[in-house]
Amino acid sequence: MNFTLKEIAEACRGKLVLQGASGDENCSVSSVVIDSRLVEPGGVFIATQGERVDGHIFISYAFAKGAVLAVTQKSPEQVKAEHGPLPGWGSYLLVEDTLQALKDMAEAYRKKLAVKIVGITGSVGKTSTKEFIAGVLAEKYQVLKTEGNFNNEIGVPLTLLRIRPEHEVAVVEMGISDFGEMHRLSKMARPDICVMTNIGQSHLNNLKDRDGILRAKSEIFDFMAENGEICLNGEDDKLAGLKEIKGHIPHFFGLGNHPGEEASVTDIIGNGLEGSDAVLLMKRREGEPVRQPVHIPLPGRHMALNAAAAACVAGLLDLSAGEIAAGIEKVGLMAGRTNVLRLPRYTLIDDCYNANPASVKAAIDLLAQADTIKVAILGDMLNLGENSHRYHQEAGSHAAALGIEHILCVGEESRHMFWAAANNAEETTKISHYPDTETLLRSLASDCGELVPEGSTVLIKASHDMGFAKVLEFLRS
Repeated sequence: MNFTLKEIAEACRGKLVLQGASGDENCSVSSVVIDSRLVEPGGVFIATQGERVDGHIFISYAFAKGAVLAVTQKSPEQVKAEHGPLPGWGSYLLVEDTLQALKDMAEAYRKKLAVKIVGITGSVGKTSTKEFIAGVLAEKYQVLKTEGNFNNEIGVPLTLLRIRPEHEVAVVEMGISDFGEMHRLSKMARPDICVMTNIGQSHLNNLKDRDGILRAKSEIFDFMAENGEICLNGEDDKLAGLKEIKGHIPHFFGLGNHPGEEASVTDIIGNGLEGSDAVLLMKRREGEPVRQPVHIPLPGRHMALNAAAAACVAGLLDLSAGEIAAGIEKVGLMAGRTNVLRLPRYTLIDDCYNANPASVKAAIDLLAQADTIKVAILGDMLNLGENSHRYHQEAGSHAAALGIEHILCVGEESRHMFWAAANNAEETTKISHYPDTETLLRSLASDCGELVPEGSTVLIKASHDMGFAKVLEFLRS
C-alpha cells in the first residue's frame, strides 16, 4: 500500500507499541480491514466496538493470520481483564476511537495517491450510476469501485484503503442521512470529479426538505480537487439551475431535455424488461456533437439517465463515444436494484434494496411494461418525515393508475398506499395490506398461487429495513 506503520500512527495520533516480528515502524502494510476474517499477511486489523460484538476479542486471531498491526482503543491490560489471556499479540496502535482512526487513516492514505477519484452522491441511483461509470471507465483505465453499497463513514474509508498503485481511477459512492456527513466523506475522498444524480425525497426526518437535501449533498464540494469537475443531472429542477459552484462551471447530463447537457441519451426505444436502444449524444465545448448508437442492457428510463451520467464523466476523462457505448453495453445486473430474474414460475424484478418516492414510481413504471399479469409487492418507504403519508398515497395511486393487477402493500405506512390504490383501481384489481413482512410471508406460504399467479411478473420493492430480501428468497424458491 505504500503506507507504513509510522505513517499510520502519525495519521491516527495514537501510541504505537512495536513488539514481536512486526516491530518495524517503516514496515509497509498490505491491507486495512475491520473484519478479522479478511486479514491478510502484512495487514492491519482495526478492532471496533460494536453494539453486540467487541472486535477486540479478535485481535489475537488477526495476528495469527499474519497481521502486522492491530489498532485498538483498549489497552492490552483492559482487553485481558475483559476477555482473558492475549496469546500472540504483536505491534499495536492505541487510539481514543478506532472508527475515527479508520477515517484518519483513509484521509492520510488518500493524500499519497495520484489516482483520480470520482465521487457519486444523490438521493436515488447512486449504486447503479456507480456501476455504469465504473463499467464505462474500465474500457480505458484500471478502475476500483465501491463494493456493494459501502458508501457511509465506514464504507468510504474502507474503499479508499483498497486503492492500489495499479488503479488509475476509483469510483466512490458517497451516501448520507444528515448534515455534516458528506463534509467528512469529502474530506477523506477529496474527489476529482463530483457526480450528483438527483435531489429527491429521502432522509427527510433529518434533512427536512429537498433544499435541505441539496445543502447536505453539496458538502461533497467542500474538499474537491482545486481543478476538479462537477457533473449534474440536467433533468433535476434543483440541479439544472446551478450555474457555478465554488468557481467551477458544472457539466450536465440527461435525456436531451436540457439545452446545456453535454452528454445525453436520446431517441430511446424501450424493449420492456430487455433494456432499451438509444442514441448517445456527446456535445463538446469545442467541435461538432457526436452521435453514437447504444444499447442499454438494464431496463427503465432511469437506467438511460445513469448511462448519460457515465458518458458525462467518461467524456471528461477522454474516452471516445465508441468506448463509452461499449462500456454501457457491458454493465451487468445488481442484486436488489432493478435486477430482472427470469424463473420457471415467475419473472421477478428484484428492487428490494431500498425505496423512496421517485424510485418506487420508476419501478412501477417498469413493471407496467410487462406483458403478463403484473404484481407489485410494495413495502414502507422509511424516513420520509411529516409527508410520509402523502408519498405512500401517491405510490398507491400510481400503481392503480398504471393498471397493476395485484397490489400487495406491506407495513404501517403502506396502509396509506393501500387506501389510495383501493380508491383509484379498477374493480378487478386485487389489493391487500399486511402489517409486516412476516405476515405477508405467511400469507404467501398458504395462498401464493392466488396472490401471485404463476407466469406473472412481480416487483419487490421496499426500504431495506423492511426485510424484503426474505420475500425475494421465498418467491425464488
